[in-house]
Amino acid sequence: MPSSDSSYDREAVRRVLDQAGAEGRSSLTAPEGRLVVEAYGIATPGEGLAGSADEAVALAERIGPPVVLKIVSPDILHKTEAGGVLVGLRTPAEVAAGYDTIIANAGAYQADAKIIGVQVQQQLDAGHEVIVGTVTDPTFGKVVAFGLGGVLVEVLKDVTFRLAPTDTSTALSMIDGIAAAEILRGVRGAEPANREVLADLIVRLSDLVTDFPELAEVDLNPVLATASGATAVDVRILVDPAAAAQPERFTDEEILAGMNRIMRPASVAVIGASAETGKIGNSVMKNLVNGGYQGEIYPINPKATEILDRKAFGSIAEVPGPVDVAVFAIPARFVPQALAEVGAKGVAGAILIPSGFGETGNHELQAEVVRIARQHGVRILGPNIYGYYYTPENLSATFCTPYDVKGGVALSSQSGGIGMAILGFSRAARMGVSAIVGVGNKADIDEDDLLTFFESDPNTQLVAMHLEDLKDGRSFADTARRVSRTKPVVVLKAGRTQQGARAASSHTGALAGNDRVYDDILRSNGVIRAPGLNDLLEYARGIPLLPTPQGENVVIITGAGGSGVLLSDACVDNGLTLMEIPPDLDEAFRAFIPPFGAAGNPVDITGGEPPATYRNTIALGLTDPRIHALILGYWHTIVTPPMVFAELVVDVVEEFRAKGIQKPVVASLAGDVEVEEASEHLYRHGIVAHPYTTEKPVAVLGAKYRWARSAGLLNGTPEGR
Repeated sequence: MPSSDSSYDREAVRRVLDQAGAEGRSSLTAPEGRLVVEAYGIATPGEGLAGSADEAVALAERIGPPVVLKIVSPDILHKTEAGGVLVGLRTPAEVAAGYDTIIANAGAYQADAKIIGVQVQQQLDAGHEVIVGTVTDPTFGKVVAFGLGGVLVEVLKDVTFRLAPTDTSTALSMIDGIAAAEILRGVRGAEPANREVLADLIVRLSDLVTDFPELAEVDLNPVLATASGATAVDVRILVDPAAAAQPERFTDEEILAGMNRIMRPASVAVIGASAETGKIGNSVMKNLVNGGYQGEIYPINPKATEILDRKAFGSIAEVPGPVDVAVFAIPARFVPQALAEVGAKGVAGAILIPSGFGETGNHELQAEVVRIARQHGVRILGPNIYGYYYTPENLSATFCTPYDVKGGVALSSQSGGIGMAILGFSRAARMGVSAIVGVGNKADIDEDDLLTFFESDPNTQLVAMHLEDLKDGRSFADTARRVSRTKPVVVLKAGRTQQGARAASSHTGALAGNDRVYDDILRSNGVIRAPGLNDLLEYARGIPLLPTPQGENVVIITGAGGSGVLLSDACVDNGLTLMEIPPDLDEAFRAFIPPFGAAGNPVDITGGEPPATYRNTIALGLTDPRIHALILGYWHTIVTPPMVFAELVVDVVEEFRAKGIQKPVVASLAGDVEVEEASEHLYRHGIVAHPYTTEKPVAVLGAKYRWARSAGLLNGTPEGR
């Protein structure tokens, strides 16, 4: 959607781009770049284009010393490497000699380069050097970047990313989001940069590439930021009509129309159903039957008359009634013909279990399958997947084992192996799930479709996803932003440590080639990122159990000083705020702990205390409204054995829940093997607890806090939006 600012001179930009297009150029010259950004109100230094040494001298005298000379050539993008930049020229003689030097250097660098002239530019020395740029990311489309500029951007890579277009609050969050943000605020007497002016520049640049999506990459580096303004000293722009391409998208209504029939089917056909044990078609049939699915099940096999006491049909066309879902358990080469028959039947979803498509290099077959599906209005899940589960319908449309522990967690995975790990963890932890879905090659249905369904699904309270890539990152981010307002969205993104940055012709492009783009955009749209698979699963298991905290004040109560230190470190690592204990609360805690204990935060009750000490201090933490969350550190002792500790904690927490006091409580248990049973007892009663670790329970609490902040549930203000 075009920007609404009427002050932008769009016609000026269009003239420049049309001229470049007519000449078949993929980049703009520096003077053209200056015209483009100035048309959107972005300041540049005084400058002019010289075609001779005399013209360069005249321009320098008009601009005033010192000046910078830069080669202007559509064929030379990296001017410094070509010896095409000279700075600090003050006298007419220096300018004239500089002109000749730059022309000679350009010829030596690339003999056939088209030389338009030399740019004579006012040299600005005051201000902080920052970079503001945009790139067309293959996953997210138009992305805007901000960070320290000049040489520092190459060395530190201290950059933040957001989707374009941005608004002012988002732009300010980018400025404050770099590690070196304090530098821009002014340190050791240095002049601060004007954040509002910088934010305005970011917004204007993001509007520019939104209005003209053929602008593939734009670099403003450096931008000199002062207390009063921001000036783009160097402008580099690449143009590519392909950068304006938009991915195919379904509307939310279209997505839900298909997904509701897929997840809540009244009937399922199994293409390739088999009576032979060990066959995938047999496993799928058994899981549908033994899993308790109550809808119609139609085995499709031209060589059978009956499978698992159900009449078999030679083709889906012979099935007497409508069919919502067809699960494919046939070799890949037979899928296109069978899919055409499925489409003619009016089936909503084709679940393609077989492999042998894009993942093996057979992209042509996968493209053919998608084309047939589009022709008939069929949505495809897969191919190359283990199938899917939707427990509210007792639906196990998979060759894996059935799963029947119902709950509010929906999980998906791009990998079959990871899907098995999700299934195994869920079973071992007795984690209640609403769905487990394999997406495989994502020829059609992807995480965006799943999120859209789970948003409206009353049986789902949290969505956890393993993914290796996103087909349409922009659409996913937009959906996740909306969904995460009410339901946590947790993502494990594989491939965080990319081996080498992709080749790029600009600083912004090179910087966007790493995981920081995923990280910034997902986080800024409310997604909780999990660093590893176990974290994803523990977040999925634990976050729904924890009440939403009402504030930032976290208090640690521990029976061991050592665990208190580690728990404090874990709080810092997970962005939690350890409460500064006021004197009256300090005195209240001291009334329950021995003289050699320690109040403050952590509250160290020491290891030899009886159950009453734990009970009283925990009750105080739950009673005081200034405390918003509790972290318990337990040390195995004879005085308070593990199960005694677990039972008293459950008792006191449930007592306060009955009074309407809901605060998140997590626990770390250290001791002999009895702490494992105690941890499970706590977990079964809604208290996130882990044995032998101080990090995991705090990480789960930190994830809950990140979601609450992003959803605007702490202090009423969303974070990083």
